Amino acid sequence: MVISDLGLYGPESVTWRIHADPSIAVGGLRALLLQALHPVAMAGVSANSGYRQDPWGRLLRTTEFVATTTFGTASAAEEAAGRVRRLHRRLTAVDPDTGEAHPVDDPSLLLWVHCCEVDSFLYAARRGGLRLSDADADRYLAEQVRQARLIGLTPDAVDVPRTTTELAAYFDEMRPRLRATRPAYEGLKLLSAPPMRWWVRWATPAAPSWGALVAMGFGLLPSWAKRMYTHLPALPGSEMTAVASLRALRTAVLALPASVREGPQLKAARARVAAVPIRRLEALPA
Repeated sequence: MVISDLGLYGPESVTWRIHADPSIAVGGLRALLLQALHPVAMAGVSANSGYRQDPWGRLLRTTEFVATTTFGTASAAEEAAGRVRRLHRRLTAVDPDTGEAHPVDDPSLLLWVHCCEVDSFLYAARRGGLRLSDADADRYLAEQVRQARLIGLTPDAVDVPRTTTELAAYFDEMRPRLRATRPAYEGLKLLSAPPMRWWVRWATPAAPSWGALVAMGFGLLPSWAKRMYTHLPALPGSEMTAVASLRALRTAVLALPASVREGPQLKAARARVAAVPIRRLEALPA
């Protein structure tokens, strides 16, 4: 077995710890709500993603991409990322203010998506109760530079934040360019109440459970981001409420057997790890 079979990060990485944690589901929803505040990025999503026709499919594909690039083999991660890069090369996003067309793979747009994701995954994990030191947080961001390269960002094109200090500075720089456009509100409405079969919506707890997850994601947004959704009725989700709910959810999920709570990519990754001799596993780079 070659070392690359353990993927881009490996079992000793902070990335595995965060992306295997139940909090990542809420972190992903937070990321979507944050990403929507970039007018050009959201215009690209609105014009190209097809999320209105198939919101569940869009969410599933995003979840599978993160899982594959995290826990899959290096070749599987590159194959998945290659498909996304080839798709993005054909798409454009129109600036709602200037009418100027931007390629979806513009480095500035890719960087925005990347930073929203890593910030949200990290923040949800820490607020949800996963023990991570400041050094762990910086290590996670440094590891995630590999993810940024997968989606098309190269060191000579853009500086990808490698520490929490650099990430905070990036968001400070971006804030004047952000606002909630009409597509952002439309996306939030659809995310909050996606289509469900009538019997699922009315005969199961699926709808209120999903609504609670979205409220958690919204509650974990930075205060400046929440204020940008100025036309939004108050959601039941202060940060304190969101954190308490997330911690309760995380505790409940972690109580389930691993066979139930872990996805297929993570299970396959654990099987590959188990097949690697200990002496080689210890030699893997962190």
